[in-house]
Amino acid sequence: MSGPLSFQVHATAGPARTGILHTPHGAVRTPAFMPVGTYGTVKGMTPVELRELGADMLLANAYHLWVRPGHREIEALGGLHGFMGWDGPILTDSGGYQVFSLRDVSKVTEEGVRFRAPLDGQYRKLTPEVCVEVQEALGVDLAMAFDECIEYPADRDRVARSTARTTRWLRRCLAHRRHPERTALLGIVQGGFHEDLRGAHAQELSELDLDAYAIGGLSVGEPTEQLLAMVGFTAPRLPPHKVRYLMGVGYPLDIVEAVSRGVDLFDCVLPTRSGRFGQVFTSQGRMNIKHNRLRDDRRPVDPACACYTCRSFSRAYLRHLFLSNEILAPRLLTLHNLTFYQSLMARLRAAIAQGPQELRAVRDQAERWMARHED
Repeated sequence: MSGPLSFQVHATAGPARTGILHTPHGAVRTPAFMPVGTYGTVKGMTPVELRELGADMLLANAYHLWVRPGHREIEALGGLHGFMGWDGPILTDSGGYQVFSLRDVSKVTEEGVRFRAPLDGQYRKLTPEVCVEVQEALGVDLAMAFDECIEYPADRDRVARSTARTTRWLRRCLAHRRHPERTALLGIVQGGFHEDLRGAHAQELSELDLDAYAIGGLSVGEPTEQLLAMVGFTAPRLPPHKVRYLMGVGYPLDIVEAVSRGVDLFDCVLPTRSGRFGQVFTSQGRMNIKHNRLRDDRRPVDPACACYTCRSFSRAYLRHLFLSNEILAPRLLTLHNLTFYQSLMARLRAAIAQGPQELRAVRDQAERWMARHED
């Protein structure tokens, strides 16, 4: 399939690879972390700040933008890029995860999903055709196919039925595309935690020669060991010349482990959500800015970080802002956390180019980060 994406691998270190993903709105250095802008904004951050801290591509949520303000309204205002003032690549989630999270107020049928939207209480029907229509109207670079994400644990028969439905929905997505030259479509590999089902699904989707591929059905409550085992099983079964995206992951160590298993793209709300709750990632471990021990601490959040927050403000001042409920506090902590994540991705890209030993060193460092809490 010829589409709007091209992907070149520049270096490898075992299964890990670094390269460039070319999209209609620019290049993405991989492996890459996409800050999450669910409603068309990364909370508290401007597009200029996101560029300056190193983000190449953002993620928005097609379901939420469909509900409010509406995809046709955004299309009339210049598409999502113009609407949110971001001129780089954008990937949108299809709404499959919202179907999962709203499973208590939704009904899944072969046609699609009928649910009651929490925002306004109205009933809506999300189908593969609607999913494609919305994302193409938004004008995004990468669109996710509509899939069924199910709970963990689930019995094998339920996983098998759901995986087969995901394939049928994918084929309907493909048939409904109107602008394949500008919006890529990613198929999502399901199969739960059953290697035979996941392997067969990866093979079936690979034969469709899609624009790119995502590894789905993970990060739904399973132990990290199972998540990484499925990533390591699935990634090498996807086409080596297509970009691979692991949805909703995660902690720095999880990202490093997944990169080591051959994944290229990531997203997660963790760095932004943590910043809003006073949690920060540093080269010395995780820190709670609210801790009383920081009330007279003149040091920056992370002496090893060169972000605006760390260059300009002390831990004591940031603690004061946070405890005073000043809006600047979550903004500054979010900026730092996103810088930390983008620095990690840059470190991974450099390590892969240098070889397996350097990649192991980054992994060891990430393990130390996650084990330590700096007070």
